[in-house]
Amino acid sequence: MKPAAFDYHRAQTIPEALELIARFGGEAKVLAGGQSLGPMLNLRLARPAHLIDLNDLVELDSVRRAGDLLVVGALTRHHRVATDPEIAAACPILAAAASTIGHYAIRQRGTLGGSLCHADPAAQMPLIATLLDAEIRVESAAGRRSLRARDFFAASLVTALAPDEMVTSVAFPVAGPRSGWGFELFSRRHGDFALVSVATTLALAPDGTVASLRLALGGVAPTPLAMDATLAGHLGAPPDAAWRARVAADVAAAIAPDEDPRIPALYREELAASLTARALAAALAPAGEGLPHEPDHE
Repeated sequence: MKPAAFDYHRAQTIPEALELIARFGGEAKVLAGGQSLGPMLNLRLARPAHLIDLNDLVELDSVRRAGDLLVVGALTRHHRVATDPEIAAACPILAAAASTIGHYAIRQRGTLGGSLCHADPAAQMPLIATLLDAEIRVESAAGRRSLRARDFFAASLVTALAPDEMVTSVAFPVAGPRSGWGFELFSRRHGDFALVSVATTLALAPDGTVASLRLALGGVAPTPLAMDATLAGHLGAPPDAAWRARVAADVAAAIAPDEDPRIPALYREELAASLTARALAAALAPAGEGLPHEPDHE
């Protein structure tokens, strides 16, 4: 199929893009990488009267450190997010997750901002933004504001972005000392959206116990799920195999995936437990560097 007819506008500056978005409002769609919007247009699931192309806004393709934040422009392609040395050093879980998105051609075109605005609950970038509670910076002709990622995703394919706003950049916290990360996903085929994905970061105290812990899941709810309340009781303990098993069991018990004729809720819960244990084990390797080694006790 082919898209329904629309008027095409190619913005040359951010102010011009914002003026076009303000002028056409809900009648317009913004084009970044087009990896989600393109199929929706072709299937006529989206029928905008106006298409506003942002691809000349090269200033939105950027990566920079700002103190303890890593600020990534909304038009930064997934391939750059996956391979940029500054991102790998400052926020390695972001780079690792981006490297698993779709296939090579998709990563060459798809953008960070586009993925966040599409808000697929199984997608990698919404999951990492939720895990780290990234600061999503948006602009309109009326001004600027910032939204926490956990307030940005409202429902499946729905965000808190106003009709006259666009995302310009995303600020991620930089990984701290004695910290590690883990990212695991399970999909039926390479490049498919994950049935379940798990992302975690943790930091260890000097005595080797868990000082901080974050974990989020994708594919199990209408938005990525941050598991802060579930994790609160697991801090201050040594992260041995028994601890990882307890965390994994509590995470699986805390979710309530929808029943699906092809993918039963119980299957997603079991995947969540298995992937959580694997992600935690992966996170402990870098977090424990330089600390006394304690053997696991089952």
